[in-house]
Amino acid sequence: MTNLFNKFIGRTRYVVSRIFLHLHGQEVAPILGVLNGAAREAIDAEGDLKSLGEQLVTVCETLLRYDQCWVAAGNEGDVFWNEGEAGDYVNELFTDSAQRYGADLDTGSSPGRALSIPVTRNVLVMLTVAFEGEVPEIETNLAQISSLKAGLKSLVNLHYQNKLRAIQVHFSPARLGDELTDDHLLEYYPELIPL
Repeated sequence: MTNLFNKFIGRTRYVVSRIFLHLHGQEVAPILGVLNGAAREAIDAEGDLKSLGEQLVTVCETLLRYDQCWVAAGNEGDVFWNEGEAGDYVNELFTDSAQRYGADLDTGSSPGRALSIPVTRNVLVMLTVAFEGEVPEIETNLAQISSLKAGLKSLVNLHYQNKLRAIQVHFSPARLGDELTDDHLLEYYPELIPL
């Protein structure tokens, strides 16, 4: 009833959502390349939402292509009728995501080090978005493969519909040479539910 009333009086509905996705296997290394490339592009974009949205599309499409590597997922979020409160929650999730194990991005790594680096078998991606309106495919439990696929596709659509208001992508390992172990996953990413 409240949603209907707020819609009736013209109040804007903001949704803030964070999606966790754990991928595992020998094939996950190329995903890190895509994520690092998207991170560099996002830094160069200096907050331009259109450019950030294009990188989000690239990341979502890559994750969808690697669905055979999906192991676990989770999501959380909230609905706001006040843009400032939604923004505060986005900042809170940003800080939390950045403090998770291995999610601190090191953009100054020298490419020459890559030859001696062990290849990781675990990758954890955290996608945080804020958008206007209602998207049932995102505002549901995404710890099922079909739901997660629908949610990632909806993120892509939100970009093309110009409804995204904030975009953040964090991933682990983000530093060259770091490895995300099973113990790290259990300790730092308790939201994960096996798919």
